[in-house]
Amino acid sequence: MKNHIKALIIASSIMAVAPLTAYAEETYPSQVVKLVVPFPPGGPTDALARRLAQGVGETLNTQVIVENKAGAGGNIGSEYVASAKPDGYTILFGTSGPLAINTSLYKKQNYHPETSFEPVIKIGHLPNILVVHPSVSANNVQELIAFSKQNPQSLTYASSGNGASSHLAGVLFNGMAGTDITHVPYRGTGPALNDLLGGQVSMAFTDILTALPHVAAGKLKPLGLASAQRSQALPDLASIQEQGLSGYDVSVFFGIVAPAKTPDGIIKKLNQAFVAAMSKPEIQETLGKQGIVEAELKTPAELRHFIKDEVAKWEQVVADAKIQLD
Repeated sequence: MKNHIKALIIASSIMAVAPLTAYAEETYPSQVVKLVVPFPPGGPTDALARRLAQGVGETLNTQVIVENKAGAGGNIGSEYVASAKPDGYTILFGTSGPLAINTSLYKKQNYHPETSFEPVIKIGHLPNILVVHPSVSANNVQELIAFSKQNPQSLTYASSGNGASSHLAGVLFNGMAGTDITHVPYRGTGPALNDLLGGQVSMAFTDILTALPHVAAGKLKPLGLASAQRSQALPDLASIQEQGLSGYDVSVFFGIVAPAKTPDGIIKKLNQAFVAAMSKPEIQETLGKQGIVEAELKTPAELRHFIKDEVAKWEQVVADAKIQLD
């Protein structure tokens, strides 16, 4: 009898909550939506987020504001969103770090990209590019691999810091190519690039937007794109995959996620709003200027599948490199 009463109470609770959930989905949005960027203001990620926020706000007929919560490689802002109320009013503009890499990289993380969020949409990715100082004799990836094997530990690659994608790109390259190119970490992309331009280091895996002016000026030599697809910015440059390292892809991806258990109806509205915003000419212009390749598939399911694959990939890379950050 007690179990019967308990079951009735549970059923009644579910029936009471269901209309509230349906009402929330129907009336969404009825207040300001907060788009959290887990990085400092002023960078390209922040600029893109602000463009999208304006476009999405116009589509949803509400204000979408950007709030920067930087720190711990994107973990602080991501944890904030993961613990927010799942009502669609606090969402995350995530990137490869907080949505894939960090869960293996950091000793302690109070969220998990696969279970703490509901995917909304994959925006696209920023291709990384392998560039070398002109003094390096190699003119393509296979020549670089051959030179490295013939001259062990003679080559060095710069990164923006331990655990950064520019670091892990080299770890993955060494593992797949069988090379032993020495990592040299810096405090940021700027100092790393300066030393590469000065010839203090041999090469780097950096984003195409940063590298392009120096490639055009002949100060850096491009050897391959570190993404599966070619870039409109350098259409004749083959990818590292095309040059023999099948499966090599170290692009920085961008995706929108909401807290876990956000109702499906709200996720659908957000997805449709972002798709509509991305079709706007001003946002297309921003994507082009930043060198971002727009995602072909923009469904929540596609982002969920992509995050799962990325988490598994970087878990193996981080484990092989024995990297751990506090």
